[in-house]
Amino acid sequence: MSSSPLRIHIHDWSGHPFQAQLSRELARRGLIVEHSYSSEYVSGKGRLELEPDDPETLSFAAITAQHPFDKYSPVGRLRYELSYAKAWTNQISLTRPDVVVVCNTSLFMIERFRRWARRTRTPWVLWHQDFYSLAFAAELRQKLPGPVAQLGGWIASQLERQSTRSATRVVAIGKEFEAYYQQEWRLRRSGVSVIPNWAPLSEITPRPLDNPWSAEWIAERGDLTLVYAGTLGRKHNPGLLVDLIATVRARGVDARLLVASEGEGADVIAARAGEFPAGAIRVIPFQPAEQFPDMLGAGDVLVAILEPGASKFSIPSKVLSYLAAGRPLLGLMPADNPAADDIAAAGGLVAPPTPEGVASAADWIVSISGDAAVRAELGTRSRRLAEERFNISRITDQFAEIIRAAATGVSGSADERRVDTVSDQRN
Repeated sequence: MSSSPLRIHIHDWSGHPFQAQLSRELARRGLIVEHSYSSEYVSGKGRLELEPDDPETLSFAAITAQHPFDKYSPVGRLRYELSYAKAWTNQISLTRPDVVVVCNTSLFMIERFRRWARRTRTPWVLWHQDFYSLAFAAELRQKLPGPVAQLGGWIASQLERQSTRSATRVVAIGKEFEAYYQQEWRLRRSGVSVIPNWAPLSEITPRPLDNPWSAEWIAERGDLTLVYAGTLGRKHNPGLLVDLIATVRARGVDARLLVASEGEGADVIAARAGEFPAGAIRVIPFQPAEQFPDMLGAGDVLVAILEPGASKFSIPSKVLSYLAAGRPLLGLMPADNPAADDIAAAGGLVAPPTPEGVASAADWIVSISGDAAVRAELGTRSRRLAEERFNISRITDQFAEIIRAAATGVSGSADERRVDTVSDQRN
């Protein structure tokens, strides 16, 4: 390798906040970083434009596919992913980075990229956020006959296994990923590091309940405001949020539900808002990154949901943003999900995503609804936990080491007998 700074391409299809923070931190250390993301995907975005204090070694690139993003059509989604992969690899070819980091990228996109990386001999790091093959298989089981769905699920699993095996290095977000590699895929390889996700503490800070954002979006606060912010996809049951607010209100608390999301799940909640008094449920679009902290600050309790089947392949990062916001947390999710551990450690409540769980959650909300001091203490615990775990300097150290190892050919990308763990601590 030459002595010139490493050129890194970090691709986060979703465009989420903490990935953008990592790119900024790496660029501040003198690495040349291009951060790319999808221009079509609608979600809670991070700071994806250059700002006055950004280093000159940082750039952002919005990737646009030739075909439209058709989320709920299998054929349309495949056509989009293949055209997106072409646009993405074309972008990488312009700058020819020394290393590519791939994050939040679907199976067929990664497969096309993997072949490009092999052809061009480009080292790459798989930053493994979700088991897309499990989610894909679950989707097929809902839409296709059993044998066809089973075959499609097997193909998806083999694609994801191959990308995990072929990556120069792998960063998994939890030990559960390592266990799945070995137990389900019989994949034993070196060069796997565990670095849990985080939230950008400097960007998401505790804000007062009454702030400029809440003055615009919450006309009447009532006794308590519950906030859900994030996607509502196949791994979420939006009806749980409606049932929760209905149960709390039935117990005499004038609670309000604010949902910041878009898509089918958000539409389900909006359609049921008419069953409640005006203002009891409000659904709004994803908010800009600069307004996100005030939006979270406007909630007395921040809510996360996750279906049992999704717990195998998803760790909801919204919980990490909630911790950074310094508010009481409620999770309607399986207790064995790592996010449930975070909520419990912050003093929040975790209940199963069932009618019984909704009832328990409503009891807890009612118990803290009239005690601002208790809510403040829970919020302090949340922020303290975030500050203990989300040390961006240490996290950047770990990623920089992994990226340099990939660039210098320290890969371990074949089936081998050892799994290396750089860090399994959330700090």
